[in-house]
Amino acid sequence: MDEPQILRVMKTSLPSYGCEVIVAANGSEALELVKEQLLDLIILDLIMPGLSGFEVYRIIRQTSEVPIIILSARGVEFDKTSVLELGANDYITKPFSFNDLLVRIRVALRRISNVEIEKGVLNAGEITIDFSSKKVFAGGIEVKLTPKEYDIVIYLMNNAGKLVTRQDLLYCLWGAQLRLLINQLRNKIEPNPKKTRYILNEPGVVYTFCG
Repeated sequence: MDEPQILRVMKTSLPSYGCEVIVAANGSEALELVKEQLLDLIILDLIMPGLSGFEVYRIIRQTSEVPIIILSARGVEFDKTSVLELGANDYITKPFSFNDLLVRIRVALRRISNVEIEKGVLNAGEITIDFSSKKVFAGGIEVKLTPKEYDIVIYLMNNAGKLVTRQDLLYCLWGAQLRLLINQLRNKIEPNPKKTRYILNEPGVVYTFCG
């Protein structure tokens, strides 16, 4: 990464949360680390000496599905949607708070865990997710979900009974239009979208999933 202060914060603070931090000084070193180390997550700065973050990102994605959080400076122009569609898990713009970064790291790592857990079938009431085919059924009828809607329903079902804040979901969905997506999802899986059974609103900006 290009800013010593950010590196110091990561190296001194992240280990307290159970993270081992390995630093690459430039793009070439980053690629060597990917080859030599079994990494759980990469935070990739777009501006680095030598190879750019874009080049490093493209090369890594040719051989690895390791979660990648893109780090960019304010004013650096790039197509965030395209980067995410190509396989980045999230992006964050400098300057940022440490808590913001920590939440994004946790979301990215949780997704890895979910891939291992989400084998077979998950049921809640009349909602069924078949992870092998990535199909969702409501009342025995398959419903067609967009990738974002699919992510939402899995996230909520995995946290059934817990209060999930709007901010949690925004981090999970990279700032997507959350209210619109929730309404679309309700129209597809709720027996009566006007009187919701599964995705409930609690006071404030939180949701909860009831099976």
